[in-house]
Amino acid sequence: MQTKIDDRDGAIQRIHSDDEEDFLQLKGFIETPPSVVDLMVKKLFEGRQVSAETRVLDAGAGRGPFIDGIIRWCVGRGLEVPRITCSELNPRHVKFVKERFRDFPSVEIKEEDFLATEHADYDYVISNPPYVPITQLSDMEKRMYRPLFKSARGRFDLYLLFFEHSIDALKEGGRLVFITPEKFLYVQTAKALRQILAKKTVEEVEMINENAFGELVTYPTITTVTNSRGRAETLVKLRDGRRVRVKLPMDGSSWLPHFRHVETARGHLKLADICDRITPGVATGADSVFVFETRMLDSTLKPFAFPTIAGRELDTTKGNFSLSHSMLIPYGEHGNLLAPDNLGALLSYLSSEKIRARLMKRTCVERKPWYAFHETPNLDEILRPKILCKDISKEPRFWVDREARIVPRHTVYYIVPKDPSRIDEIADYLNSAEAKEWLQANCQRAANGFLRIQSHVLKHLPIPQHLAAKAVILALP
Repeated sequence: MQTKIDDRDGAIQRIHSDDEEDFLQLKGFIETPPSVVDLMVKKLFEGRQVSAETRVLDAGAGRGPFIDGIIRWCVGRGLEVPRITCSELNPRHVKFVKERFRDFPSVEIKEEDFLATEHADYDYVISNPPYVPITQLSDMEKRMYRPLFKSARGRFDLYLLFFEHSIDALKEGGRLVFITPEKFLYVQTAKALRQILAKKTVEEVEMINENAFGELVTYPTITTVTNSRGRAETLVKLRDGRRVRVKLPMDGSSWLPHFRHVETARGHLKLADICDRITPGVATGADSVFVFETRMLDSTLKPFAFPTIAGRELDTTKGNFSLSHSMLIPYGEHGNLLAPDNLGALLSYLSSEKIRARLMKRTCVERKPWYAFHETPNLDEILRPKILCKDISKEPRFWVDREARIVPRHTVYYIVPKDPSRIDEIADYLNSAEAKEWLQANCQRAANGFLRIQSHVLKHLPIPQHLAAKAVILALP
């Protein structure tokens, strides 16, 4: 590997690498573009003094783009390069970086597992941490990380742990700049990390251009944090160019509703205030067993069958929908699992060798009877007049089930108004331009620009004055 220094700007230039493409295939490794590096380094040092004694930690150094960016920033300002410690697990990256920056004695590269190594007293930490979901971790890694990190909860991603460990590595008043997917702002898995961050000073959250990494990273976000207990407001830079200042919640709840339309939400009732239920539909854990085309349903099973619908069957271009499938439900109206003696033909069907074997593969059978659903269906609420919407959609759209007979599947959310006589009025508002604008601003993004509609967002949807007034009147004794 050859390297050279461009004397005009101090940038380290790669001339050639025969195995460059191999680097890109490593687990969790995504190269940070130079323009993003420069933006992050600027945020890292903005308003501060940098000297040869300044200590910087590059957590998960990869091939050293942040080292390059820091050197470039210092050379451009006539400053000495600070002491940069690079933590990197992959030996190929370590060899590459040592060769690339061999002419810089203030750069130290350590071959180590960052998450399993103690780090402390750094003035700055910068990183584009590896994005590795729990499904790609070994059992040994899961067992090792869970007791070490508060953020290693549920279906965690490694970048959450890097975030937590890097904050711990900062000295008092030190600053951290990370680039990650925006999901940590709102997913339940990142609740513990949000609680940690809320106790620090989150200076800024900038949602950068969606195409910054090409198609490799969905909705990248740069977060700047100072290790102090200040409760200053956070500056949020949105992708549409708007800027807002917000107080982040301390309880770990989603930050996203606080980023947009804050002034609309304050002092108003929310959708949750006028509804008894806002939740995803039934999760059987084996739809291939419990869901049939209605026309193919054996007559002996019809007493246990309810019309059902999945998200893919809701067409956002149409105002109505058709029901072609039924769900077999081994539960009573109050969510009680029926005893085998009360299942008749349904028990015979479920007990067949192939069907039972399929049901036994579900994780829920570790804690529930073998024919139970993954989640217990609350039929006394499901079988009420309700409003339906897809969990993932290009744009929000809502439909009404006035007859209260549909059991939605887990890809459909259902909304049960407290007052069923107002269901059309509520649905009309949900389909209004005002509500759609709010949802498009606050909903999590899925791939290709689709929205992920979730109950915790729907519950916070502000409702207009005329609906709020009626809700207050309804609540009066």
